[in-house]
Amino acid sequence: MAPNVVPMDYTKDPDVKLPMQLIINMPELKENPFKERIVESFSEDGEGSLSFNDFVDMFSVLSEMAPRELKAIYAFKIYDFNTDNFICKADLEKTLNKLTREELTAEEITLVCEKVIEEADMDGDGKLGFADFENMISKAPDFLSTFHIRI
Repeated sequence: MAPNVVPMDYTKDPDVKLPMQLIINMPELKENPFKERIVESFSEDGEGSLSFNDFVDMFSVLSEMAPRELKAIYAFKIYDFNTDNFICKADLEKTLNKLTREELTAEEITLVCEKVIEEADMDGDGKLGFADFENMISKAPDFLSTFHIRI
């Protein structure tokens, strides 16, 4: 990937971080529409640079063997674009635009977002908390098989 970024003696500089640009261009991520959000979600500083531990955590969670509960936590973080610990209409709009490569009309996006919130919002606050999200993905049998990266 970038051997020149990692020092020969890692003990002298244990805080080496891989820049986001290197990570999102890896073959495993470069075609993923959420690549930046994935990396930001695993970045300790939230900016996208990953330490070795962040990098290993990312690939561990995104492996086929990671438990559903752990995947749910990180999926929620990835879709929570504004990092307010809720998935609101604006977060859903960004998600849809990324998934469809902005091919839906504004009306279609609004309709889908309203339906998702209507179906998944258990407490009626107009946004999805983690419990709402977890309940929603528990009804999606393909969540585990799609929320992973093959390495």
